Amino acid sequence: MSTLRPYLNAVRATLQAALCLENFSSQVVERHNKPEVEVRSSKELLLQPVVISRNDKEKVLIEGSINSVRVSIAVKQADEIEKILCHKFMRFMMMRAENFFILRRKPVEGYDISFLITNFHTEQMYKHKLVDFVIHFMEEIDKEISEMKLSVNARARIVAEEFLKNVSNLFSPCSGSAFIIASC
Repeated sequence: MSTLRPYLNAVRATLQAALCLENFSSQVVERHNKPEVEVRSSKELLLQPVVISRNDKEKVLIEGSINSVRVSIAVKQADEIEKILCHKFMRFMMMRAENFFILRRKPVEGYDISFLITNFHTEQMYKHKLVDFVIHFMEEIDKEISEMKLSVNARARIVAEEFLKNVSNLFSPCSGSAFIIASC
């Protein structure tokens, strides 16, 4: 947990710097205003992407442009159960993307979840609250997946105990079952 705070502070500082967005119409199509970080039509409007990495499996990609920022997060997945839980949880979130204004329906390749913040979002919402939301999400996602993993393991233990109890009753001599009584 000691390495989490500097990691989140680096993400916070980078996001605060990247969220200096302004309204900018397309240089290609008249009267169009698309997020340049998604469209990528003009290289001069894109900033250098920044990857902030806590380790090889846990990282954040921040791609900025003149009118939008895309934040992609790779969540720590230590084992197969965490991979499955993370995939299911992210799928659950992305299916409800319209409820989270900045959440993308599909993450960037190699990442688990992506957020798209446009100049319209920064005009309608406080920038520091948007940054706080992303940081809070990053803090809570590890806790959520750990809690789900503990819950799955506890449930698996209970199921295994019941199964083994039923199996031991089945094979115990004269346990009361009609099949076993006939053979005693």
